[in-house]
Amino acid sequence: MTATAPTPARPRRGIYLLPNLFTTGAMFAGFYAIVAAIGGRYTDAAIAVFVAGLLDGLDGRVARLTNTQSEFGVQYDSLSDLVSFGLAPALVLYTWSLAGLKDYGPLWGKIGWAAAFIYAACAALRLARFNTQVGVIDKRYFQGLASPAAAGLCMAFVWSVENSGFRGADVQFFTPFLAVLAGLLMVSRIRYFSFKSWPVSERVPFLWIIAVVLILVLLAVDTARVLLAIGVIYVLSGPIVTLWGLRASRRRPRGARIEPPPG
Repeated sequence: MTATAPTPARPRRGIYLLPNLFTTGAMFAGFYAIVAAIGGRYTDAAIAVFVAGLLDGLDGRVARLTNTQSEFGVQYDSLSDLVSFGLAPALVLYTWSLAGLKDYGPLWGKIGWAAAFIYAACAALRLARFNTQVGVIDKRYFQGLASPAAAGLCMAFVWSVENSGFRGADVQFFTPFLAVLAGLLMVSRIRYFSFKSWPVSERVPFLWIIAVVLILVLLAVDTARVLLAIGVIYVLSGPIVTLWGLRASRRRPRGARIEPPPG
């Protein structure tokens, strides 16, 4: 009697729970921002987008720490980002400020919803491009403004204006420029620091601790304006980094060997 070979065990089907819980939480926060904006609670909507950004930053790190990365998690994270940092900010900006442009005529009304759509469409294009370039780009930099950063800039603006006692109608001629600029920066080729490789070692200079303490104190004093200032500084850093890189490449002697980017 011949022995039969053991049947190979089938791979267990399912998804990793912990990192996808963070991703679901981020999408929930983005969805809540939409609901809050429809209800006229624009400060709550802006805060919800920042909560989504915090959870979005944790899901990938949790997956790496627990060794639970998966293709499902990557795709689910992209869909969550589209809701939280694409659709949610666009709808918040529209209901808060851009919708009021229709009071100045049909053309202005179209400019309002077109600006919101440009932002949402650019966020989707940014995420699609990022997914196709994973593994072939320099991990130290983002190509174009990351969608969470673009959403943070727009929502910090909303939050700051609301805290100042003004309304979206008071800045409705500036809001389209902000939405379109944030959208175009997402699909641009401008490089931004990703901070994925920072810090480079477990030890950091003592001054970094002092800087973190000062930032935390400033956030406690005036969270909205400090976040807006950080967002503006980060947005301006992109063109500076890009121009610096172009200048360095022009100074490099011809025929010099270019080291491939890490990762």
